[in-house]
Amino acid sequence: MIPGREFAARLRGHGFDFFTGVPCSLIEDLIAVLERGEHGPYVTAVREDAAVGVAAGAWFGGRRPVVLMQNSGLGTSLNALASLSLMYGLPALLVVTWRGFGGKDAPEHILTGEITPKLLELLGIPYRILAADSLDADLAWAGEEMRRRMQPVALIVPPKVVETGKAHHDAAGAAGGARAVQAPRTADAPLAATAMSRLTALGIALKSIGEAPVLHANGYICRESFSVADRPQSFYMIGSMGLAPAIALGLSQARPKRRTVVFDGDGNLLMNLGILAMIGAQRPAGLLHLVFDNEVYGSTGNQASPSRAVRLDRLAAAAGFASAVAVTDPAGLDSALSAALAAPGPHFVLVKVTTEESEVPRIPYTPAALRDRFRAAALEA
Repeated sequence: MIPGREFAARLRGHGFDFFTGVPCSLIEDLIAVLERGEHGPYVTAVREDAAVGVAAGAWFGGRRPVVLMQNSGLGTSLNALASLSLMYGLPALLVVTWRGFGGKDAPEHILTGEITPKLLELLGIPYRILAADSLDADLAWAGEEMRRRMQPVALIVPPKVVETGKAHHDAAGAAGGARAVQAPRTADAPLAATAMSRLTALGIALKSIGEAPVLHANGYICRESFSVADRPQSFYMIGSMGLAPAIALGLSQARPKRRTVVFDGDGNLLMNLGILAMIGAQRPAGLLHLVFDNEVYGSTGNQASPSRAVRLDRLAAAAGFASAVAVTDPAGLDSALSAALAAPGPHFVLVKVTTEESEVPRIPYTPAALRDRFRAAALEA
């Protein structure tokens, strides 16, 4: 069997230098070693699709990422893989453990175990099945396939290939270091009604952040931001609803000394609320997370969003953001941005906007063009 320390060292030796994922007992020793951060950043993810997003951001930041997941996580991450990693062409190594292998496991793993290779084949993701004596060859193959294909590839890890129970976990390292976090104070009074359109708010935000890279949530946020100021530093999400802050977290951890900004929506954030805990645990000092909250799902007919009844800034405060504020007018937004940009983060700004949607064009770029120009801009920032 492959010791966890040896697996981690071989990954690093083949150029893999950023790690994220959801734990599985079949690779617990590997994860225990990676948590220590000796071979590159390790970001504990709450869901596998969030890990796919984090890996995308890490690749934008010049890293060679690895996503660790149980094979059940392939189901969780299907949309992220299809409409983010594969559509844009974002390389990553998926280390997928094979629960249910050979039909021998707990009942919940049997069907997934049977279809694991078929899922990867349906997605068009090349894979190899790892053996104890094939690690170096498989990692060399993975690196070359990622480079050549510009997409994810996978190593499937059956039981009893990687040692377990011999490495100890560093819980503090996994969470980004033990720290006492005091939630920032948020106003208890109800927010005033807003008359600020999202287009107006986006214009204020784009002016304030300068040349910082911005990850945009999918939908009209992309299109309105594009109409205000198209910039190479803007990554427009076409699919993968909810993953913009995960990508931003990956980028901020890959390039921790630089500013990273998220333009998010209430519906997008609600689809991936666990990302707030991930950001709170990692505490990226350069991350600024703006949520333009119109309290509806605008692209699908203005159905009501739960954010009408739930203050998203309070959730961010509880998750451990350095600051979390809510604004309803242009002056308040300008003031909040000035304060956030002047202090270490992560910062969260809830921007209440109207349901008005401007007549704006669609994004004209291909996914590959968006990928290439954004990565170049992010590496120069």
